Amino acid sequence: MRSYPIAERYGLLWVWMGEPQKADPALIFEVDHWGDPAWGVNRGESMTLDCNYLYMTDNLLDPSHVSWVHQSSFGGVPAMEDVPLETTVGPDGVTVWRWMVDVEPAPFYAPFLKFSGHCDRKQHYEVRYPSNAIIKAIFVPARTGGEGKPYHEDVFLMDSYNFMTPVDENQTKYYWFQMRNFAPADQEVSRQFATSVRGAFDEDRAVLNAVHKGMANKRTPNLDLKIDVGPMRFRRNLSKLIAAESQQLAAAE
Repeated sequence: MRSYPIAERYGLLWVWMGEPQKADPALIFEVDHWGDPAWGVNRGESMTLDCNYLYMTDNLLDPSHVSWVHQSSFGGVPAMEDVPLETTVGPDGVTVWRWMVDVEPAPFYAPFLKFSGHCDRKQHYEVRYPSNAIIKAIFVPARTGGEGKPYHEDVFLMDSYNFMTPVDENQTKYYWFQMRNFAPADQEVSRQFATSVRGAFDEDRAVLNAVHKGMANKRTPNLDLKIDVGPMRFRRNLSKLIAAESQQLAAAE
């Protein structure tokens, strides 16, 4: 029976499936504010999606889906979908982001904001190789946000950590938790977050399961749009990493 090195961190078990002598827990990325008494934690659940894990990474590099799939929760600003996306490619993953200025807060976040009226909102969607994602939601009063500016004192911050583990080519196990910069010990807030996040992710699951079926039985070629730059670059670079690792393994045999 084969065994694998394992480490426990952030309430999750991290398994190294490569060469045992190369296992290094220091390579597990850091979760900002973990253990910070000023930040609350929503310990999420898990779910199984009937889709390939790459459709999930596609989804988590596409802020535009929020306005259409999550209209009653994370979305709520379809009129701002003409705001261009910025894409940053780094050595460990791809980040897609944008600031939306003077918009209505999304329904999911509005009850927890410390200010009223319109807001500036940043969507930050980061996926690291091979399949870990950090989604940051940033809300500040209207006309106070923007890249490079210090956060307003009433800023709302929520960092969502998402982990996709392939079961096989057709299924993915999905785990998550969120960090928030308010109500650190409020169990009712955590309960509300858990319920609302689960509901939103069920919306994702319905769409992604259908996408997987559709792509497996497609009759015409799919179209790649300008907004697909992030997911396409992620897939391309991940394919290169997989190919390089395969060559190394072949050479070692």
